[in-house]
Amino acid sequence: MSSRPIPVIQRVPLPQGTPEYEALRQKYLAELEASIPDEYYLPQSLIDNPPRDVTSVPRECDILTAEEIDITENYDATALAAAIASRKFSAVAVATAFTKRAAIAHQLTSCLVEYFQGEALERAKALDEHLKKTGKTVGPLHGVPISLKEHMPIKGHYTAIGFLDTRHIDDYDCQMVAILRNAGAVFYCKTNQPQGIMHLETVSPLGRTLNPHNIDLSAGGSTGGEAALLAIRGSILGIGTDIGGSIRGPAGFCGIYGYKSTSYYLPTKDFLVGGFAAELTVLCSTGPMGHSLRDMDLFCSVVKASNPHIEDPALIPIPWTGIAAAPKTTPLKVGIMRNDGAIIPQPPVKRALTWAKEQLETKFPGKFEVKPFVPYKAAEAMINIRKAYWPDGGNAVRAHLAVTGEPMFPLTEWILKDAVSDQELPASKVLEYRVARDTYRQKFVADWNAQDVDVVISPMFIGPACEHETAFYWNYTALWNYLDYPGVVFPTPIKALRKGAEDYAPEDATPLSEQDKHTRELWAKGDFENAPINLQITTRKYHDNELFAALASLQEALALP
Repeated sequence: MSSRPIPVIQRVPLPQGTPEYEALRQKYLAELEASIPDEYYLPQSLIDNPPRDVTSVPRECDILTAEEIDITENYDATALAAAIASRKFSAVAVATAFTKRAAIAHQLTSCLVEYFQGEALERAKALDEHLKKTGKTVGPLHGVPISLKEHMPIKGHYTAIGFLDTRHIDDYDCQMVAILRNAGAVFYCKTNQPQGIMHLETVSPLGRTLNPHNIDLSAGGSTGGEAALLAIRGSILGIGTDIGGSIRGPAGFCGIYGYKSTSYYLPTKDFLVGGFAAELTVLCSTGPMGHSLRDMDLFCSVVKASNPHIEDPALIPIPWTGIAAAPKTTPLKVGIMRNDGAIIPQPPVKRALTWAKEQLETKFPGKFEVKPFVPYKAAEAMINIRKAYWPDGGNAVRAHLAVTGEPMFPLTEWILKDAVSDQELPASKVLEYRVARDTYRQKFVADWNAQDVDVVISPMFIGPACEHETAFYWNYTALWNYLDYPGVVFPTPIKALRKGAEDYAPEDATPLSEQDKHTRELWAKGDFENAPINLQITTRKYHDNELFAALASLQEALALP
């Protein structure tokens, strides 16, 4: 294990806290450093002068063998599970490859908060011995490495809910981890999440996670550690949570798949022990993050096949059919949502929407009915959702910070501005928010029905991955949380061009709002070169299977992996 500090790229300094806080922070960082072997360290010269795009560094740094590069770059989780089952690769070889690559990824992006290679290799060895002895795998994920967001409990490892004072070691696996472990998964690391788990950028006391496609840009949040690790191929499959865009935002920023299920469809038991006051109105959900549509499908089929509703009565027992099912209508009616009436997305996003529309209209004539979609009073919904996030006035946040002297980070200050009071709201006010939410949902679905669409393709964010400390506007993801509609963000071949190479079209010259005006200022200031552009597809509440059936239908036309 390491005997010297691990070099990690950090582009923007972290806020400083009290001596007690800084000492605790350094303790946890030292533990992480000690867990990573010296032989996985990158040269200090690379850390001091890194390329903006670090995605090729793991392949070129001479730490990985040719086989390890092959394992980590040329397979998705589905193919890797098959390769292990056929004994093309041992589980130990796969675990070794991904643990090594994760260590490299962390130095480039600050994506990890815990690393447990030894435990992973022991688990992989046991799986290999089982396969050799019985000729059978333990389950469909036999030997597949899976990374975990920090707040998801796994026995013997740290869990935190976004504040340093909440960090502790769990003595049990949460339901999701237990299901995946029983299916053969190998766990090897936990990934970074932001303060309070409520930013669209991942910056925590343990580091600021960078976007591997352009390290001057955010990896998104709150599941940004997962997204960065996946994007640099240090993980093959990960898990996120989403109450305002925390799966879809990071997945979109980093150019991978991310699926936010309808609430209570996939298990979240023990993810947030003690609860989260926002869920009195806006419900959190979970889902996989990965490299291919079939991996998303595999994950969900494994989890749903375990009948998690038997253990957690909050879950809805809808079986999984996923990509195997055919769309229920022909042609598939696809709405294209170009903006939300409040913010016109920045030019690369508009270019991606135009590309998707043209692909669907020209590749398979008659298979898709493409039409414009205008979301019902989306700006009004955003006002309501921002108020609903903080019924306690942000008091829980301030209380956690006070325990250790943890500083309030800039984006925490930004999101707490939405609290209507610094005092806890009375039950009557929370009820008012719930009634407003349900009324809006009823009006929205009536409007959806009138526009007659099966699915909607929309922006994932106001632009490409944003510069650090500028993830201000959640409009394009949080709307669907308010409605509790399932959504998937998927990669496109579109990337942001070099600074100055494109700008707003003449027809978009007039801002729709002050938020839109600010968004244009961020565009003029920023340099987003090479940022991936993902789009988002959504459908009705609890139509998760129909969503994946639609994606399967769209896969060839949109060249989806």
